[in-house]
Amino acid sequence: MVLGSRCNTRSSVVISTLKLGSNVCNPNNDTGKLPGMGWNSWNAYNCNVTEDDILTAAKSIVDLGLKDLGYNTVTIDDCWSMKDGRDNATGRLRPNMTKFPDGISGVADKVHAMGLKFGIYSTAGNMTCGGYPASLEHEEIDAETFADWGVDFLKYDNCNVPKEWEDVCQYCLPDELQSDVKFQPNGTCNKNTYPQPEFPPLCPQSFDYTTSKTFERAKRMRDAIDSTNRTILLNLCFWGYADVQSWGSQVATSWRSSDDIQQNWPRVAALLNFNAFHLSNTDFNGHSDADMLEVGNNLTIAEARSHFAFWAAMKSPLFIGTDLTKLSSSNVSILKNPYLVAFNQDPEYGKPATPYKWGFNPDWTFDQYHPAEYWAGPSSNGTLVLILNPRNDTTVMKTADFSEIPGLDSKSPYGVTDVWTGEDRGCHKGSYTADVGVHDTMAILLQNRCDNY
Repeated sequence: MVLGSRCNTRSSVVISTLKLGSNVCNPNNDTGKLPGMGWNSWNAYNCNVTEDDILTAAKSIVDLGLKDLGYNTVTIDDCWSMKDGRDNATGRLRPNMTKFPDGISGVADKVHAMGLKFGIYSTAGNMTCGGYPASLEHEEIDAETFADWGVDFLKYDNCNVPKEWEDVCQYCLPDELQSDVKFQPNGTCNKNTYPQPEFPPLCPQSFDYTTSKTFERAKRMRDAIDSTNRTILLNLCFWGYADVQSWGSQVATSWRSSDDIQQNWPRVAALLNFNAFHLSNTDFNGHSDADMLEVGNNLTIAEARSHFAFWAAMKSPLFIGTDLTKLSSSNVSILKNPYLVAFNQDPEYGKPATPYKWGFNPDWTFDQYHPAEYWAGPSSNGTLVLILNPRNDTTVMKTADFSEIPGLDSKSPYGVTDVWTGEDRGCHKGSYTADVGVHDTMAILLQNRCDNY
């Protein structure tokens, strides 16, 4: 089966630095209950990826201690196959034996020997985004091939969809957006940005997207995977098309809710803004994917901290997208932050943190330059609170007002732990205030442990 419902507590990892007596569930059991974690080749190598690159990344995951925290899946992205077509006799995809001299199954065996999972890439179209053979109308043979090769995870992209598989409409726009720029939570249809001119016509608000051809393309691969004798987790990279947020968990363990991330802060902020409106369907066994991590790629340390904190808090899959051999110790520490990994991988709380106040804008305002600044969510270890400073020019003082944070008792004191340093900031009643640098984020954990305050 593609989906699962149990977390294998026998393989859980104790985050000893938390000192809270809780376990972080390691998703090594392939159930898909928790957000996926691992590494993807695209940002580091694009189409130039080789077997050596994959094995070097796998070894780095082990050597850096990332595997111990749950980063357990190494994925080859696009451009791994022969570009001139399938095997004439079998119809199977053919690995590029120059890049991968031991074939894909050989790479998978070596990755598995390190105690890691192995992922691969295809597209629900005629060709992949890089122009290589893809899986639409070849789902059964490709799923069988991937299973035979020992694949554990499939990133399934959305490029080069033929005309006969295109939907007559892709998005709908809530009534309140027809003349305004404010979004409302949990609307009846996809709360997307204003569609661009090249997009198909808007759908009626009552449109059932499970009748769409986009849904059918995803379901065909899900059904093909289910017919194999191997568990392969399916990640849909469908860019938010056809309101995938509303049906993604019926087909896959995770789904991309937006277009691609880029290696710069404005794009990270824009995706944070976008994904703030697409979290209501995230829970155990189904996760809205905000795309790969850019930690280590052209971001300041403050920006990398904010990026990782919010991706972890949104319960997005955490797939590192950089050359791990060049990653600084500061960036490694960000990726290994025990509090944020624990929140993302919490075996008891499946829902993500969400905004409780926007800050710069009125609540529920869509603004790619000023995303929601105040977020919170409960966990096994307490309430995680994140407060972003989106300013480009100055440090600002930010306050977590306990009366505004859902689930807190404004009259009770709470113990405050600094998520970045692990320091106990003592007990506070009513609020907690700290300076937050440019593009940085206050990240604190609030715990009800102040009875004698």
